[in-house]
Amino acid sequence: MRTHIAFFIALATSAFSNSLLAQCNAEQDAQALYALEANLKIYTLENGLTVRLLPMADKQTVTIASQFNLGARNEAQGQSGYAHLFEHMLFKGSENAPGDTYAQQLSALGARFNASTHFDYTNYYVTLPSPALELGLYLEADRFIRPSLNATTVKNQQETVLQEMAQTIDNQPYVRSAMAFLLDQVQGTPYGHGIIGSREDILQATPESLTAIHRAYYRPDAMQLSLVGKLSPQTLQWIEQNFATWPKPATTEPRFTELHIQPKQVHAELVDERGPWPGLLLAWHTVGKDHPDAAAIQLLESYLFQNTASAIAKLSQHNPAQMLSYSLPFELENHGIANIVLVPRARTSLDALVQKVLGLVTQTQQEALDETSLCALKQVWLNHRLQQLSDTQALATLLSATSAQDKDNPFSAQWQRINAVSAGDIQRVATKYFTQNYVRLDLLPPWYIRWGKTLLEWLPGDMSDSLEDAVL
Repeated sequence: MRTHIAFFIALATSAFSNSLLAQCNAEQDAQALYALEANLKIYTLENGLTVRLLPMADKQTVTIASQFNLGARNEAQGQSGYAHLFEHMLFKGSENAPGDTYAQQLSALGARFNASTHFDYTNYYVTLPSPALELGLYLEADRFIRPSLNATTVKNQQETVLQEMAQTIDNQPYVRSAMAFLLDQVQGTPYGHGIIGSREDILQATPESLTAIHRAYYRPDAMQLSLVGKLSPQTLQWIEQNFATWPKPATTEPRFTELHIQPKQVHAELVDERGPWPGLLLAWHTVGKDHPDAAAIQLLESYLFQNTASAIAKLSQHNPAQMLSYSLPFELENHGIANIVLVPRARTSLDALVQKVLGLVTQTQQEALDETSLCALKQVWLNHRLQQLSDTQALATLLSATSAQDKDNPFSAQWQRINAVSAGDIQRVATKYFTQNYVRLDLLPPWYIRWGKTLLEWLPGDMSDSLEDAVL
């Protein structure tokens, strides 16, 4: 039950670009998205619940995925981590399935189930044998509509969350401090605190305060329900029996507008006595996932940092300056942060790594991609999406994360915006967003490791590499 994703999008293309796309099979391969979409049935219940059904007759299982418009951004001051804590609670009893009944019944069927909380939303899934679909819908509706919260289960899940916090954040070098630093960059916004929350806030949670979270945000008009797999002819009837009586609240959902952050150049150092080696984080403020520039930015990030044929990977093929590079975009509805984390070789300073990355960005700003490279980027995006088509869990989760602009075409609309991006678009967003107003965070180990690293930077390359190999 951990945090975790989404894909960015935008517009514009040319006839020549389309001809090259056909050569790399992108247009032909994309037909699978349209074919899948043709089988999709979309319904809206009277209480506002959106339902998507995607039958796949060749499957023996069905996935039920649900997403709610509740994430860390909705939490009030002093209640950080409550959305995530409440997610845990939904596995610990409801009115008609008390205690561990939910987990016991589904485990007995060989079902898989889990959930995750993010800044913008919380999602749930269960994949179970198709003959158990009626039971699965009953259990999902019962826990979403009628959860059972008491002091004992709240205390147990507080301890579980704190253990998770210790294992994934506090016991890992750099993570807690780096997370706090990044959140400081968006202080004063709904995203200014971590998803897992603070220890102090988690310990203050009560059944009453968590019930208030449920009452405010677990509502049918803030939910998307998707079923993918072998569906019964009675599927929609079962959904209506279990979910249609769920009343829609009289109040409207809260809305969050695009963040207006003025980027500025930031350089900070973070020293962690547990750190095994230096590292470097570079980040740029970008846009939310529904912004017109999002697709071009996504392809730009892929080109620079995110696949085995990226610019940073090509730069490192023969004489790499880093041992590791990793990029995971900060994907939000109302904001975006492009980033890359690098771990340098012994002979390479952090300053040298920064210059290499900035050099790649500058080159992209000055020289438009050739159409073959652009085509390859689009093919990579499409291949990733196509890999999900046979996995009912991935498909159902993707459908439940459909944005409002894609509600009628959840598969093809995203592809169409990616396909419309031109080389000029990528050059434009590189110039507009990847400016000198970037965030730099130096992740530094204890002084004696830093001292040894500095010494290795001054040694001849062959000697430095030999010592590095011996140590590693």
